Amino acid sequence: MSTSACCTKGFEWDGAPSGRTIPFPTASNQAYITASAADAAVMLIPDLFGWDYPNIRLLADHLAREAEVTVYVPDFFNGESLPRDALERMAFAEIDLHGFVSRNSRAIREPEILACARKLRAEYGRVGAIGYCYGGWVVFRLAAGEFAGMVDCVIAGHPSLLTKEDIDNATACPIQIQAPEVDEAYTAELKRHTFETLQKNGVLFDYQHFPGVEHSCLTRGSPKVPMERGAMERGKDAAVDWFRMWLKKGAE
Repeated sequence: MSTSACCTKGFEWDGAPSGRTIPFPTASNQAYITASAADAAVMLIPDLFGWDYPNIRLLADHLAREAEVTVYVPDFFNGESLPRDALERMAFAEIDLHGFVSRNSRAIREPEILACARKLRAEYGRVGAIGYCYGGWVVFRLAAGEFAGMVDCVIAGHPSLLTKEDIDNATACPIQIQAPEVDEAYTAELKRHTFETLQKNGVLFDYQHFPGVEHSCLTRGSPKVPMERGAMERGKDAAVDWFRMWLKKGAE
């Protein structure tokens, strides 16, 4: 298996995404794709900043290049995006967050997400999924026993909208969890339930703990803050290793 110097580099937050937009069977029929190999694919489900957020696309580029896979970032929000300036300022009074989440609820988006995963499964030998925040519940659903064989491995980064039932049902494939220490969405109770349940169910899992950082640090941490920069780099490296293990080594 080949390696390169890029495997040790951090994020290029000030870079330009190198992928392209293609038609894809989602609500808005589009996805960002960045490719490095034809034998394995990863579906990346972003947080509420959406599929076209530069950090997400740069992260997809890193995963594609370093894990040697093709990464798809579909638009699961039907072309809608939240005002990023307000999000970054946490000016939630300026945002119809409730309406946005209602329009992109689990019940509405799950059929589309499953359809995308099935499409990738039909086209690639190995398939993985990674989801941050909103995308966290998604990958646990893809790992559910009822969908066995849909994906070969998943990664959940600071998941939100996750339920204990999602965790209970996630028995179909290896799971990596990337969990910041401070997280109101992925609570200490849910973290404990994840660890105990996956262990009880005999699921192969990797629990990555990120001390001293908060929810969203893996995709929107500041590169100027050493702990946040370190979390972003460590999270990216852990994801690369996980995908290389299950999508590349596992295919050999």
